[in-house]
Amino acid sequence: MAAIIGTKLGMTQIFGEDGSRIALTVIQAGPCHVTQVRTEDRDGYAAIQLGYGAVRPKLLNKPKLGHLEKAGAPALRHLHEFTAEELDADELSPGDLVTVGSFEPGQLLRVTGTSKGKGYAGTIKRHNFSRGPVTHGSHNVRQGGSIGAAADPARVFKGTRMSGRMGGETVTQRGVQVVDVDPGRDLLFVKGAIPGSVNGIVVVRPQ
Repeated sequence: MAAIIGTKLGMTQIFGEDGSRIALTVIQAGPCHVTQVRTEDRDGYAAIQLGYGAVRPKLLNKPKLGHLEKAGAPALRHLHEFTAEELDADELSPGDLVTVGSFEPGQLLRVTGTSKGKGYAGTIKRHNFSRGPVTHGSHNVRQGGSIGAAADPARVFKGTRMSGRMGGETVTQRGVQVVDVDPGRDLLFVKGAIPGSVNGIVVVRPQ
């Protein structure tokens, strides 16, 4: 199995043999250092922790620097754990490198990223509500409408869909297909769009 941490570089396109246009997202995938191997006996579960994103050591606190130094890894900003099903724990040890070469064209992935922040948004943009009437003197054009009764229950229920902060959430896109892999430049080309803005951190797992 293959899993890795990367950076979304942006989108491009290629053309198929039949002339069809295929939209691609380019991911700078790894290389990632194995910073910890968790086992059932010691930790209660099996997992692999990867580190990505080299930074100056002064930007990290001492506990994190000590953790990375123990694994023989440089100063890395992002750490993420993957299950034993996503990465083969028997073949990896602290200090090893995980590269994009473990992916193959045609493979289906799950890509997790942080969606673009939209700021404060109304119900039409945030929840796809329909607008109100714009005739007969109505002023309820883009308002949310009724959010509850008056005397009973005399409150607004939790979870009611209203206006508020939109975006900036963890989103997972499933069924993302690998189109091409460039191990020399650590690039992963996947079909379609993935969550997040340009230069955002993404976590790539097998489907």
